[in-house]
Amino acid sequence: MPLPATFQFSATSLQDYVDCPRRFQLRYTLQIAWPAPQTEPTGEQEHRARLARDFHRLVHQHLLGLPTDALSASARDPDLARWWRAYLAYAPALGDARVIPEFGLSAPLAGHRAVAQYDAVVIRDSQVEAELAPAQGRPQGSPLGPSGSTQFLILDWKTYRRRPSRDWLAGRLQTRLYPLLLVKAGASLTGGRPIRPNQVEMRYWLAEYPDQPESFRYDEATYQADLAYLTDLITEIAARAGEGESGGLLAEVWPLTADRRRCRFCNYRSLCERGKVAGPVDDYLEGDDVEVLDAGEAGPQVDLDWGQVGETVH
Repeated sequence: MPLPATFQFSATSLQDYVDCPRRFQLRYTLQIAWPAPQTEPTGEQEHRARLARDFHRLVHQHLLGLPTDALSASARDPDLARWWRAYLAYAPALGDARVIPEFGLSAPLAGHRAVAQYDAVVIRDSQVEAELAPAQGRPQGSPLGPSGSTQFLILDWKTYRRRPSRDWLAGRLQTRLYPLLLVKAGASLTGGRPIRPNQVEMRYWLAEYPDQPESFRYDEATYQADLAYLTDLITEIAARAGEGESGGLLAEVWPLTADRRRCRFCNYRSLCERGKVAGPVDDYLEGDDVEVLDAGEAGPQVDLDWGQVGETVH
């Protein structure tokens, strides 16, 4: 069953395929809704999801210029209040740089479109600031980067309860796709001036570890490697989707993940006959670098990013 003509590849959908091709097939090509929960208890899962969304909302509103006092008054949950205070302590580090919150970019890739929804991008550039500030009514502050340089810092807010490993974050499709799309499609942010890979940095700001963000500098070699990898990956998915003609549950089954422990946190587990009971929420923890114990062995590092915003491009 071919992908819909309007289908857009995101970091989430690509990660689904890498983790388990069958999950991608069920979710995106067959569009099957399966009512099983991802974790238990479901109430705690919903609570953490709401807190993550509330935190993203507060940061977005703050970056738009809403009064800090009014926003702080709405952070009543202890966890949310702690994350919010940590963010407010971090925010001055952005200085007078131009910060663009909550926006999307898309670009063609392997005959399809790839999209990214950014929490924020910080532009540190004296020339761009000078050109854009008058039109936007913004003060012309001094750049944070070296004189004459341009830097594009991708900021992504994470509310992981435990700190994920750097290697795990480096392997996420978000870490590969977001800088690549900024290079390919980010000229709209600079009045048409192209963005070079060595001007880009991806930074995960961890609300539970605010003084220990994880940053990944981009460069030309990484860009070319990511471009080749993502092109091949999208080509593979599109080819596999185009091979089957049957629809619904009668479609040819794509490969299931070889690591069955991942299935504990997949809502399709019962459909795939890989268990009926969801894994405990404290073992999932929003994509943390956790060890899920199963028969005495360390389990996979799994991703449940409840703070991830929608992927519709604005």
